[in-house]
Amino acid sequence: MKKYVLSLIAVLLFAFPSLSHADAVVGDLIITLGENLTEQQKQNLLKEMNATEQNQIITVSNEEEHKYLGDYIPKATIGTKAISSTSITIEKEGSGLEVSTKNINWVTDEMYLNALMTAGVKDATIYVTAPFEVSGTAALTGLIKAYEISSDEAIPEDVKQVANEELVTTAKLGDEVGAENASALMAKIKDEIAKNGVPETEADLRTLIENAAKDLGITLSEADINSLIELFNKMKDINIDWNQVGQQLDKAQDKISNFLNSEEGQTFLQQVKDFFIALWNAIISIFTNNEQSAMKK
Repeated sequence: MKKYVLSLIAVLLFAFPSLSHADAVVGDLIITLGENLTEQQKQNLLKEMNATEQNQIITVSNEEEHKYLGDYIPKATIGTKAISSTSITIEKEGSGLEVSTKNINWVTDEMYLNALMTAGVKDATIYVTAPFEVSGTAALTGLIKAYEISSDEAIPEDVKQVANEELVTTAKLGDEVGAENASALMAKIKDEIAKNGVPETEADLRTLIENAAKDLGITLSEADINSLIELFNKMKDINIDWNQVGQQLDKAQDKISNFLNSEEGQTFLQQVKDFFIALWNAIISIFTNNEQSAMKK
């Protein structure tokens, strides 16, 4: 199944036909579809993404997936079919990024956010889906491709490659330390770089990574640290707008804070609280019943 998962991200980053920036307006929806979907699968996904005849639809090929994932994932894992699909909705300037997914079982929403920020994507609502469970790695190719078309901003090839590598690196790290921890660590490292600049030496970069992990209570192996050093060294060599990355991180944090402070967020937190109270009461009940049974005996 990982071959389909990995194919999903490569789809989001490929170069597309130009579209004048004047034509891209708030609310525009651009869709990418894997070229190996059956006709029925395509229709089901288009309906799921609320597509209309006015929406621009882009096809992503398996060849494109191999182009952006081939250096980081075995070819056999990428597979021979492009399945994953995505949509990107243009939002007003300053609104930040928002990601949601369906049938994605390896790459998390936060991993997409981090990789898209690295690629320079901003102010958009992102949706990643597939007709069955896939890993989600190939989807990034399609998302970046859609963003290029909508904004008429060509993303350099080396930036696309690094964004794909980041996605795979973070997902692999998530297998060891947990997906949420891996995403939080990447965001914290980026936030530090956005605020304080890129470390000048590899030793400084190592210290930054180790301190970020320590602050989050994450234990990294030497291999994990070296993998992150290699990734961020590549980021140093390409033209990443760290100021913009920092702004997008702030927007993402603001959205989380606003949700938690909203009526909907408070209801959600109360539901979580009620769940754990009910669970605790159930556990107590089990032990109480056992004690009573033992006393009767």
